[in-house]
Amino acid sequence: MKQPNITLQKSFDFAIRAVHLYQYLKDYKKEFVISKQLLRSGTSVGANIREAYNAESDRDFIHKFGIAQKECDETAYWLELLKATDILTQQEFESIYVDCQVLLKIIKSIILTKKQNMK
Repeated sequence: MKQPNITLQKSFDFAIRAVHLYQYLKDYKKEFVISKQLLRSGTSVGANIREAYNAESDRDFIHKFGIAQKECDETAYWLELLKATDILTQQEFESIYVDCQVLLKIIKSIILTKKQNMK
């Protein structure tokens, strides 16, 4: 039996949370601009990770994970901005921000490991 890919699962779960947060911000907070940016970057993380696992080469793998890293960090920025402007409460912010930071650390670790293995 094949082991589940934790990175694919975590990034997919994070994308789901980004979609739900977008819906909440749009419907209840009437916030339409930052929430759309958050939706795009938050769902892009998993899409790029998925692409990476179908990469044509190790360099392509690293490149796709690099894009995922940038998108994850961008998502953290939008979350920080939503918190700083009091659109998100501290509790709402921390709930998803922690997941974002964990995912970012995993992505960075995978990139570093792949680069070391290529040497």
